[in-house]
Amino acid sequence: MKDYGDKKIVLITGASSGIGKSCAEYLAQKKDFHIFGTSRKASIPPIKTSDNLEMIKMDVNNDASVEEAINYIFKETKRIDILVNAAGFGISGPIEETSIEKAKEQFETNFFGIHRVCRKVLPILRKQKTGYIISISSIGGLLGLPFQGFYSASKFAVEGYSEALRIETRPFGIHVVLIEPGDTKTSFTDRREKIISTDKDSPYKEYFEKTIKIVENDERNGASPEEVAKLLERIINSPHPKTRYKVGPTSQKFVASLKGKIPDRSIEWILRKYYKVY
Repeated sequence: MKDYGDKKIVLITGASSGIGKSCAEYLAQKKDFHIFGTSRKASIPPIKTSDNLEMIKMDVNNDASVEEAINYIFKETKRIDILVNAAGFGISGPIEETSIEKAKEQFETNFFGIHRVCRKVLPILRKQKTGYIISISSIGGLLGLPFQGFYSASKFAVEGYSEALRIETRPFGIHVVLIEPGDTKTSFTDRREKIISTDKDSPYKEYFEKTIKIVENDERNGASPEEVAKLLERIINSPHPKTRYKVGPTSQKFVASLKGKIPDRSIEWILRKYYKVY
């Protein structure tokens, strides 16, 4: 067992790339935190990449892998103060042309991966009577984005899950929070899996190609992932964090904030015009 002093122990899933990596590296620069970042390519015992950052092997899609990693961390630290659920990936394509198997893959990582890790960490947080569970959702968890239907659906699920978990765990001093980034400049764009019929006569092909071009351009010119990392630090340091925080391009945050305030057809019109689905 190592001596971590007064440092808060932070577990960040999906820390090998994207927002998860940015959050891990940013917090590791602060003297108040010790970070365990997860990666399927790391190892147990973890690989120490800096004084305050260790990368540990975990596959959020595998029960045994999640259990082994968290057991190791708890054995070494005797506590976990903050869980950041950042592991995830995206698929894009017409809903009609997306197989059940591929849709399940999307949910397996983006939703059930969060549940796997939460189930293992929650007993630790309950016994401590304190802790934070912060999940990286998306603006797409508030708005159904065209040709990202299953990605949006997985994030909508994370939103509902987190709202319920926040109420259930409040008596135990646990804070459950959602971060909802808009377009962010990370490797997520290049790792997105595109699903489109190889048939050149696919009725969706023209619309899909227009939409995904806009999406990729917005992401490549999007906000820095460090904005999410800085927000994460503020949430962790807040004794009474809100349920959700939007971060990223102002226009996207604004459109998302309109939901429930203006008719649904107006939101739909905005999205159709912006993504050229008309």
